[in-house]
Amino acid sequence: MTEFITRRNVFANSMLDNSMAIFPANEELTRSNDTEFRFRQNSDFYYLCGFNEPDACLLLIKQNGQLSTVLFNRKKDKTAEIWHGYRLGQADAIIQLEVDQAFPIDDFEEKLSELLTGIESVYYPVLSGLVLDQKLQNVLNKLRSRSRSGLIATNQFLNWKPQLHEMRLFKSEAEKQIMRKAGEISALGHVRAMQHCKPGMLEFQLQLEVEYEFAKQGTRDVAYNSIVAGGNNACILHYTENDQPLKDGDLVLIDAGAEYQGYAGDITRTFPVNGRFSKEQATIYQLVLDCQLLALEQVKPGSSVLGINKLVVRKMCEGLLALGILQGDIETLIKEEKHKAFYMHGLGHFIGLDVHDVGNAGTIDQPRPLEAGMAITIEPGLYISHDADVEDRWKGIGIRIEDDVIVTDSGCEVLTSAVPKSILEIEALMNG
Repeated sequence: MTEFITRRNVFANSMLDNSMAIFPANEELTRSNDTEFRFRQNSDFYYLCGFNEPDACLLLIKQNGQLSTVLFNRKKDKTAEIWHGYRLGQADAIIQLEVDQAFPIDDFEEKLSELLTGIESVYYPVLSGLVLDQKLQNVLNKLRSRSRSGLIATNQFLNWKPQLHEMRLFKSEAEKQIMRKAGEISALGHVRAMQHCKPGMLEFQLQLEVEYEFAKQGTRDVAYNSIVAGGNNACILHYTENDQPLKDGDLVLIDAGAEYQGYAGDITRTFPVNGRFSKEQATIYQLVLDCQLLALEQVKPGSSVLGINKLVVRKMCEGLLALGILQGDIETLIKEEKHKAFYMHGLGHFIGLDVHDVGNAGTIDQPRPLEAGMAITIEPGLYISHDADVEDRWKGIGIRIEDDVIVTDSGCEVLTSAVPKSILEIEALMNG
């Protein structure tokens, strides 16, 4: 628990005195009738306590400069546990999660009224839309009605997200270790896909090969819905149907990552279904790979994702111009963003507890500089769909190459290098 306690203390340092921060857990979501989706904890809540049950709430209370932590969670219930599984309860929560107090979530309104007495400021996620919102409102209304009797009532509401998300943006050594493992497991899943892919397979059958390897390596969770897109389907950026046959002569794009101890891996690789790139496929693939390698060389403190993307766009436009896929003057093509017909997304995103993790890359005019400890993806791509206004030989080629990196003091550490991405390495792996 050392990591979680440290995070709570760091956040408390930013809190006003006589204040309370409220961090709700996720609720279970209904899948159909009386069944639920597999539960996944709220990342902000998990970041501060590592507790993985639904229907919970963590309070950080700062009074007279001292921090106390209070957890509300489900109470022990023998019948409920027989049907639905073990609950930590309050006594064990105090021991295992190292909180000062723990109460049943059913007592939230009653206990919160007591705990809010004398609290002047409340930190709470703005417009969260949670069931907890109404309960908190009920409590505050009661306290306000009593303020005339001389009690101090909460009169200031603050959003804790800016402070907490700034903390989450910088990965500790413990987080880096977990993310290395997430990257390693994710890479092994992609290696397995390359080894087992063959024409005639359905996309979801190849998806299962990837996710089987994740499970084999020690995690049952995926970081997001896996994309396995054969042929022209790869030109649909968030394609998840994964129900079409993989055809001889097509490429297949797989965007899939394992979630390990809450942290996401996120890898994209594109390779030939039959194990051999055609001339046109290899040409476009090498252009994307050259752009990705250029971007990786530029990742270091002081650079920015948006700034690096400008270099990638120029290189991509030069390549497309040389192939005749774009026509015109290079400066005009860049100014008019003609590349967006084939490269319509950004270069990457922050990654951590969420695959699209918290953090803002800034704006074109004011990009946020990268700093050591940040974790990002680098994922240029080219997507030439069947209806593109190009020569037929280029149509139906969709390619993205993505790796996860941590910014270091002098460059970056690639977490997902265990899966090959050069043409020769991919063909060698796929052909034994």
